[in-house]
Amino acid sequence: MNKSVPDYVSVAADSNVPSLGVRNPLGQTRISEYWGINSEYGVLRDVLLGSPECFRWMGDENLAYSSICRSSDRLGLEFNRDVAIRQHKELISAYESAGVQVHQMQPDDYTPYQIFSRDSNFMTPFGAVVCQLANPRRRGEYAQVLKFYVSKEIPIYDLVSAGNFEGGDFNLIEPGAVLIGYTDHRSEKRAAEQVGGWMEKEDWEVKYAPIDEYYVHIDLMVCMVAEKCAAVCLETTSDDVLKWLKNKKIEMVPVGFRDTMNLACNVVALGNDRVISTSEATELNGKLRAMGFEVYDPEMFMYTNAGGGVHCMAQPLRRDRV
Repeated sequence: MNKSVPDYVSVAADSNVPSLGVRNPLGQTRISEYWGINSEYGVLRDVLLGSPECFRWMGDENLAYSSICRSSDRLGLEFNRDVAIRQHKELISAYESAGVQVHQMQPDDYTPYQIFSRDSNFMTPFGAVVCQLANPRRRGEYAQVLKFYVSKEIPIYDLVSAGNFEGGDFNLIEPGAVLIGYTDHRSEKRAAEQVGGWMEKEDWEVKYAPIDEYYVHIDLMVCMVAEKCAAVCLETTSDDVLKWLKNKKIEMVPVGFRDTMNLACNVVALGNDRVISTSEATELNGKLRAMGFEVYDPEMFMYTNAGGGVHCMAQPLRRDRV
């Protein structure tokens, strides 16, 4: 047994019983044997989605937290529950066609935006991290996330406590290297640095990406589609982040500003050159297919108009390690 690890952490890790903190404060936390991810592009085996049963547009409750929601409100777009249910079924069908096991959280009338399951948590090789959301009407989403992880005996690495931090700002670029965004709104610098500090203790490379709150999360602008390949909005991603990606030999597939703000860049890599995108992201889909990718493109505008894309809606629980 590693003597630098507190007893309560070692017991939890050895017995695979979830704890509210399997993280070793000194680093060298034990890697989860079954659950977890070390990249955003290893073959996806299990994914956590929210339930569409209680999904609705939050309207005035969310306008202060999403530029995309404000745009939908100005355009007078309206929510249609039947369409939302159908589109979510198409998304599940895409995952199942790709051989991915789909898990869903229990619906909760009080947390309709739990559908964007990546906001409230993110996954590491060591276990899950439960986040603290900015919108007071969404903070209760932690409850269903904790219930799910405990029910599945999935280790919980830690809980964000320093301030607001949302899962879309934790962007695994490759094993041992993470891009962490913050706006000081949806994710705050002090909380981003708490998360980054944990990763640095695990000997990870951390690149911070301060962004304007208009862009919500870093995964609206940068999403891995395969090893050494990412969809990137060149117009909104800062030069130092672009340089960092180039130094890592990441091929960047450009996504235009208008498409980016329609969540076109917000895609999910399935592994083996397969990607879940949306039917609305026609330009990116065409580029990826020309590069040899298999692209699943369900219609998802009822969700993208509410402020989140397919990457926001998916929390990878288990990927093949790369």
